[in-house]
Amino acid sequence: MTRKKGASEFSLQMIDSDTFRSVLGRFASGVSIVTARDDAGVDHGMTVSAFASVSLEPPQILICIDHSASMHDLLLDHPRFGISVLSSEQEAYSRRFATDPDTGRFDGIAYSRGDSGVVLIDDALAHLECGVKQHLDAGDHTIFIAEVERAEPRQGRPLLYYRGGYAQLER
Repeated sequence: MTRKKGASEFSLQMIDSDTFRSVLGRFASGVSIVTARDDAGVDHGMTVSAFASVSLEPPQILICIDHSASMHDLLLDHPRFGISVLSSEQEAYSRRFATDPDTGRFDGIAYSRGDSGVVLIDDALAHLECGVKQHLDAGDHTIFIAEVERAEPRQGRPLLYYRGGYAQLER
């Protein structure tokens, strides 16, 4: 028999960031590159693993971006972005777009432009072009909720991030 405890019987303890990071590392996530263009037409991109579906009708996704990330302010001011969901062969791209500074990230990488002009990485598992509908501050990140305006799936295996490293799905 299970006994329900009243709110006063529970003791909530704050956990430290290392423990929290370790726990969340047990959740495998896909890896994607988010891209946008600034007012001068310069392309920017960054690696993002905090990406998820929000709604099927209308089609919406979310990305979570650290306030200190190089693209944070750009995404606040530019409502369109692209997402390239990386394949298992694109680990080097993930590493390149995860480093700062933003300069030179696109050098030598094959890509096309979406209908909105954003960069979409060639040979990715999927491409999405999105328009930001709202953003919410959440701790040290901003959650960007966007409507998917165009999407294209492709064949291949996903690049995964698990316990602080890259992993591949075996099927």
